[in-house]
Amino acid sequence: MNTSIYRPSRAVIIGTGAVGTTTAYTLMLRKRVSEIVLIDVNHEKAVGEALDMNHGLPFVGGVKIWAGDYSDCEGADIMIVTAGASQKKGETRIDLLKKNAAIFDEIVKNITKYNKEGILLIATNPVDILSYVTLKVSGFPVERVIGSGTLLDSARYRYLLGKHKEIDPRSIHAHIIGEHGDSEVPVWSLANVAGVALELDEEDKEKIFDSTKNAAYEIINAKGATFYAIALALDRIVTAILQNQGAVLNVSTLLQDYNGVSDVYLGVPCIVDRTGVREVLNLPLNEEEKALFHKSADKLKSEIAKLDI
Repeated sequence: MNTSIYRPSRAVIIGTGAVGTTTAYTLMLRKRVSEIVLIDVNHEKAVGEALDMNHGLPFVGGVKIWAGDYSDCEGADIMIVTAGASQKKGETRIDLLKKNAAIFDEIVKNITKYNKEGILLIATNPVDILSYVTLKVSGFPVERVIGSGTLLDSARYRYLLGKHKEIDPRSIHAHIIGEHGDSEVPVWSLANVAGVALELDEEDKEKIFDSTKNAAYEIINAKGATFYAIALALDRIVTAILQNQGAVLNVSTLLQDYNGVSDVYLGVPCIVDRTGVREVLNLPLNEEEKALFHKSADKLKSEIAKLDI
């Protein structure tokens, strides 16, 4: 006789802006968790978003969704932070730092008041620095504080490479590493299909990388915000964690002697499972890539040094 007690899986999403609500909707449609809690400083908006999704449950079922408060973090498997000021036209992700660092200090302290065992998944920009801030404020072990990193950048890169080569992007193996932002690094030396190196001329490489790096600016200029693809990226991370997949994902984690870079959060390929970041995979970069990666790290370290953490 099975005497085990069923414990529902719970994701708490802090921030019901475009990214937070699209992430909740994606998790609902794909039934990744049995409970989704929405928290926002504007509680009425969170109530409205939860109610709107609940009205769709007769079509999908299987998920309980409600607008809650930080006490609902107790027992949650994953807390996804999407709250903060959003990127506007003409702003870089780093421009958001001062606004969002202060917001994060309060958010993380409120979360950890009720939950010290779950995983903190950070999506707010600048995501690498705010993941570092979260690690310091939360006191969590490093494997359980994860930034969305360059997972989305790598997806954009693979999409553009696939489009150029007329190959399904899921068959493209290619990485963007470093900052989720202007100093990100394309790892051209390892880009391949089935182990076969991708051959491109320098002009095509430049066009593809520029389109990758500037994708968010293009979308923000056109419609004001990016949210569909990042929601799918967050869904992918949540799935890897809750299903204990051991998936290789380009998330942001604290690096220690990664190609000579230490004590900074950057996006690199990591093995992600139920424990969080189980292992960091050290890519064999060429000298040019290594120099650009160091430059990306130095840029973020200089910004972190300005913060009181």
